[in-house]
Amino acid sequence: MSQYKIIFTGPVGAGKTTAIHSISDLPPVKTDAAASDMTKNRKESTTVAMDYGVMNLPGGEKIHLYGTPGQERFDFMWEILTVGGIGLVLLLDNTRADPFQDMKFFLDAFGKFIDTTGVAIGVTQMDLSSTPAIDDYHRQLQTLGLNPPVFAVDARERADVSLLVQSLLYSLDPGLVG
Repeated sequence: MSQYKIIFTGPVGAGKTTAIHSISDLPPVKTDAAASDMTKNRKESTTVAMDYGVMNLPGGEKIHLYGTPGQERFDFMWEILTVGGIGLVLLLDNTRADPFQDMKFFLDAFGKFIDTTGVAIGVTQMDLSSTPAIDDYHRQLQTLGLNPPVFAVDARERADVSLLVQSLLYSLDPGLVG
């Protein structure tokens, strides 16, 4: 039985905890604490260590899902969580002031990991802000020399998050997705 590890990252409020909750086949583990800085303007609690869930695949394979804290002050957890990972799901909140800046920041922060694995990008909150559009993300990524899968996703919807994970798996090895 194969086991894989995928990391979810992105800025505070992008939907990492929600995404893992929506696709985990086991009750997810969360390490939330009350937000104490500017984060409390966006939400009441924030992840301080990690989120963890498991997605069961046909044939008994498992994907272990790890969500990073979104706040840069917890970035020491980012490197710890990527050890043994096969890929990264980057969630971006389209309502933030500059989602392209967020995208570049996280692609740079996880650059070494992405270089040896892969990345898929999910853009959340597109129902609240339709600009920038998905095509705009593709253009920005092309200027960075990247061409990962990019989707508009609702982190609450299992099908949306599952499609994102499947696209990552497919980009890594088409044989992983059956």
